[in-house]
Amino acid sequence: MTDAPRAAAEGSQYRALVVDDETALADVVASYLVREQFSAHIAHTGPDGLELARTVDPDVVILDLGLPGMDGLEVCRQIRTFSDAYVVILTARDTEIDTILGLTVGADDYVTKPFSPRELVARIRAMLRRPRIAADPAPVGASARPAPLQIGALRIDVAARQVSLAGQPIALTRMEFDILATLAARPGLVLSRRQLLELVHDGPWIGNDHLVDVHIGHVRRKLGEDPGARRYVVTVRGVGYRIGNGQ
Repeated sequence: MTDAPRAAAEGSQYRALVVDDETALADVVASYLVREQFSAHIAHTGPDGLELARTVDPDVVILDLGLPGMDGLEVCRQIRTFSDAYVVILTARDTEIDTILGLTVGADDYVTKPFSPRELVARIRAMLRRPRIAADPAPVGASARPAPLQIGALRIDVAARQVSLAGQPIALTRMEFDILATLAARPGLVLSRRQLLELVHDGPWIGNDHLVDVHIGHVRRKLGEDPGARRYVVTVRGVGYRIGNGQ
């Protein structure tokens, strides 16, 4: 295992784990993160990356797909069983199926090689700025804990980050939850893909807008949505998405 933590200043705000078998690339990404006041840990194999994810408890994992010992998709899947760290997948395969597979196992974003380390760090910063409650701030004097959102049988507790349908809990990833809660907090409003991503990330979005489609597809599947009659997440053709009325 290579765990040469590149600790930035003592007060580093975030912990990052870079898992890539290309030593030079991993070193470059780690060095850019350190400049941004991250503490960065490095692993070069799937099993080592998984072990470090357990011991370091990172805030973000930058994970290559083509790893020796265990591929990146399996590492991501296992990380999701014990960590809610943001996961950015690095891949040399820019195909739709790779993207869908990566996001299905719980990744938040993906970057295709070759890439700009500066842009990668900017995307990571945008993720980490993302508010944990994807709703508008409560008015002055209102309760600090927002009331759960209720749409038909769907209940979204934005403070607890929990979703249930007809009383049954629904397990969503961070991005899936934030997209659903952002739509639910704005009933009647149609949001474009980019608007939705910028609201979720609380700032400008750098990346592929169509990642939203994949995440919404997962949300719909987990909610048991009928393709012919969307009750909760409705597509407005040519514009974007809005929350349904649950009927």
